[in-house]
Amino acid sequence: MSESTDPAEQIAAGYAFTGPALDLGALLWDGTCLPDRQIRIPLSMLNRHGLVAGATGTGKTKTLQLIAEQLSANGVPVFLADVKGDVSGISAPGAAGERIAQRAGEVAQEWVPTACPTEFYALGGIGQGIPLRATVTGFGPVLMSKVLQLNQTQEQSLGLIFHYADTKGLELIDLKDLRAVVAFLVSDQGKSELKGIGGLSTVTAGVILRALTAFEQQGAAEFFGEPAFDTSEFLRTAADGRGLVSVLELPAVQDKPQLFSTFLMWLLADLYSDLPEVGDLDRPKLVFFFDEAHLLFHGASKAFLASITQTVRLIRSKGIGVFFVTQTPKDVPADVLAQLGNRVQHALRAFTPDDAKALKATVKTFPNSGYDLEELLTALGTGEAVITVLSENGAPTPVAATRLRAPQSLMGPIEAAALDRAVKGSLLYARYAQPVDRESAYEKISAEQAAAEAEAEAAAAAAEAEKQAKEAQKAARGAPKPDPSLAEQVVGSGLFRSLARSIGTQVGREISRSIFGTARRRR
Repeated sequence: MSESTDPAEQIAAGYAFTGPALDLGALLWDGTCLPDRQIRIPLSMLNRHGLVAGATGTGKTKTLQLIAEQLSANGVPVFLADVKGDVSGISAPGAAGERIAQRAGEVAQEWVPTACPTEFYALGGIGQGIPLRATVTGFGPVLMSKVLQLNQTQEQSLGLIFHYADTKGLELIDLKDLRAVVAFLVSDQGKSELKGIGGLSTVTAGVILRALTAFEQQGAAEFFGEPAFDTSEFLRTAADGRGLVSVLELPAVQDKPQLFSTFLMWLLADLYSDLPEVGDLDRPKLVFFFDEAHLLFHGASKAFLASITQTVRLIRSKGIGVFFVTQTPKDVPADVLAQLGNRVQHALRAFTPDDAKALKATVKTFPNSGYDLEELLTALGTGEAVITVLSENGAPTPVAATRLRAPQSLMGPIEAAALDRAVKGSLLYARYAQPVDRESAYEKISAEQAAAEAEAEAAAAAAEAEKQAKEAQKAARGAPKPDPSLAEQVVGSGLFRSLARSIGTQVGREISRSIFGTARRRR
């Protein structure tokens, strides 16, 4: 049988998978939507990571929702970061309407309103959601340096501080623990502790302490503490076998982008460290959607970028898929972008020279195709995208312009009251809602310092008492003798001594008694 020469047929053939797959939409070719040419992504390739990109308002969030719904339906747990507060609708069935019906007809979709089993989280309890907290130790020095905006030298010093605390059994649970250790290591009592491995300069310590203060003023103290969240909670499925969708509500901290992007990286790194190697699976254990990904890489140190690259490269073998969501592919470092096998590129704008440059750079990241991608990417409508994914054998599929399906859950936020009920009705709420402040580095160092101060005060008081006693003795030796009393003068006189010699005589006894005022006994 000869191979088809129809370009649309050739593209569609690249998406004719035999195993389970997610339905993304219908092929667009030559300005026409072809509902019989379906564009799909193999379920087994979702752990090969991906990128969802496009200008604001082009439909990226709806694409996340579409993919997340189908993953959940296939028993795969999903993590979604809800930066703008409009993803909570995934927990409620969608609302039918004329536009939904029209889209469903165009792409041959059987649209049924469907809600997903959902848990809602919040960073440190700021906002609505089950609080997600991490200990400072669990966060680690590299991520902490990123969020504190430290330079390389300061990052290395922070690494020494973490190392010292670990070797001394000083648990770094919250930010006051870290501040206490830093302050101790530059105090008179503690400055010798790191002398053998380079020490900690007071200048660097001052920078770190100021950065911690500014960090706390942003409300960051809420994010560090206990109970620390167990990220394996994200891997759960509902009673009916569907994957649980974990939505991290971030609107309350969207003005702190570096904080929440770094915290998302911690979640991913923690999953990586805890999960066993599983190799290639028929379906991933979890798919993690990293929204506003450009914030993660902005101003990142080499060590931080290296950590991200390694995590993304290796976490695939743990059964975790990661999708970065941003505006253009150039927002993601080349080493990370090279590992993203699945691409959904929404429309781009070319209003400025910088936009035009970004457009050309984006086109170069796609395989060769029959499309004029520079023209196509500026002409796509909302809910349309250029797609290429990995086939079941790991090879890239042909580039396909696609009209995407409509999500079956609610496209918009649920009401605040409904969200509150969902949060407080969760079995995890009682486990994580109430913060715990147990003894850690701050309390131990404070107790030691208080004991040292008390000991010093006692020693000073003893020294002062001894000094005063010595001064009193010295004063007593050098003082003039007081004038003798009348009795002492009489006793010391020659007359008294003469009388004493005759004390045995009758006359002596009479005189003696009269002198001391004693009465003479009558006979």
